Amino acid sequence: MCGIWALFGSDECLSVQCLSAMKIAHRGPDAFRFENVNGFTNCCFGFHRLAIVDQLYGMQPIRVKKFPYLWLCYNGEIYNFKQLQKQFGFEYQTLVDGEVILHLYNRGGIEQTASMLDGVFAFILLDTANRKVFLARDTYGVRPLFKVLTDDGFLGVCSEAKGLTNLKHSTSLCSKVEPFLPGHYEVLDLKPSGKVASVELVKFHSYKDEPLHAACDTVETLPSGSFDLETVKSNIRILFENAVRKRLMAHRRIGCLLSGGLDSSLVAAVLLKLMKEININYPLQTFAIGMENSPDLLAARKVAAHIGSEHHEVIFNSEEGIQAIEEVIFSLETYDITTIRASIGMYLVSKYIRKKTDSVVIFSGEGSDELTQGYIYFHKAPSPEEAAEESERLLKELYLFDVLRADRTTAAHGLELRVPFLDHRFTSYYLSLPAELRIPKNGIEKYLLRQSFEDSNLLPKEILWRPKEAFSDGIASVKKSWFSILQDYIDQQVDDLLLEKAVEKYPFNPPKTKESYYYRQIFEKHYPGQGNWLPHYWMPRWVKATDPSARTLKHYKSATQE
Repeated sequence: MCGIWALFGSDECLSVQCLSAMKIAHRGPDAFRFENVNGFTNCCFGFHRLAIVDQLYGMQPIRVKKFPYLWLCYNGEIYNFKQLQKQFGFEYQTLVDGEVILHLYNRGGIEQTASMLDGVFAFILLDTANRKVFLARDTYGVRPLFKVLTDDGFLGVCSEAKGLTNLKHSTSLCSKVEPFLPGHYEVLDLKPSGKVASVELVKFHSYKDEPLHAACDTVETLPSGSFDLETVKSNIRILFENAVRKRLMAHRRIGCLLSGGLDSSLVAAVLLKLMKEININYPLQTFAIGMENSPDLLAARKVAAHIGSEHHEVIFNSEEGIQAIEEVIFSLETYDITTIRASIGMYLVSKYIRKKTDSVVIFSGEGSDELTQGYIYFHKAPSPEEAAEESERLLKELYLFDVLRADRTTAAHGLELRVPFLDHRFTSYYLSLPAELRIPKNGIEKYLLRQSFEDSNLLPKEILWRPKEAFSDGIASVKKSWFSILQDYIDQQVDDLLLEKAVEKYPFNPPKTKESYYYRQIFEKHYPGQGNWLPHYWMPRWVKATDPSARTLKHYKSATQE
């Protein structure tokens, strides 16, 4: 986890513009570098470092003797850099996994580079010899990237939008700051003036396709074409374990978020098993957050006892949660209701991890609900095919919701997040399975995933088959949901008249409740006029829902009343 920032063709003094780069300092608390580009005095890179690998030579922009004309600023982890070195005979100058990007580009150009990277990444690559700038982002947008490009060719790029919103330019920055699309790369021409012109934006990987880098993966080719249930379950286990194993790459302590739900529990159990296998000589720290006696705390305690982790519980009260709302919205750069609700707990637990422990690389269960149809509303899907389409839509939009939440809440406290459920090979295999295999069965969502690990003894049966509980709900008591606590507080903060006039004030995505109005007000205070960063609110499908919380759905109520 790092913070990257770059400008091309700036009309203003770079030492003034550099102040914008400091807005993402939380992403890299270990070191900072600001570097001008030789021969282009109005182009520069800014980098905030969180040192996970190669403590000595890991500063950026990365430049190596072999390619003096290449400049690389990247945020992410490339898990297959050693396999690529072996396959292509690359001679690395550093221990930094991202150095492979320079070698791949030199060997086969940008298309092959982006397609062969197994990992999560957002990068800016400058080739001064050919006067090209390249931007790229991983398939699911696990690592964030934003850009602004003016009509006269001034380009700003940053890990978070807040590093671009106050840039100075001779023609006012009428161009909008926007997220860079996941699974894409962009080619831009660099003019002698330092300005740029976009040449093409290319989608290099679709999550349904097996990635090009699968050819040099550590897992051999799996039996394909057969959808025999035992073979499918075995493949799911093999690929998931492989997804966790490759993410063990770190020189800093590894920890794991643990809500006691299926996803984080599976990650924690497999993680601990693999850490023992490779003789990592410290205990795995797991972290749960909730209010006193919340379902998540109780379930996480049970999982931690079963797997034998060093377990930490962070207990917070409603006042602490409410006090965190504004800083959470500032970190997130969104006003989406369910994202904010779920982020408060994750933000507070990340704060605890940073202050009270030495764990820096944090594993989590994000992506599973979208991939394995874990949301409760999937029970209402009209057909397996429509459920499959919805799953793909959710994966495509992850960078706007759950992946955004997971990145910003952890990065705000200088932690690095790892999400094995979004492994390219694991997801492409799961999505290749027949639609009817992936739907909820017997009233239980994620049935196939649970079935796959049933005989593994990794988790207690009651956890493996624990029904879905939204993170923002599971951290509160069963009697009163977190969303109810928030709504009760906000009800006193927003006047009825303000809500009535919400459409006039916010014509794009107008707030329909006092809660959404309250969040939007805070968002607009920090990011005025940037409401388009959120194309739409996250809401369940196929049900007449007026609130995104799972606890408002009939299926949840009937399950908890049994």
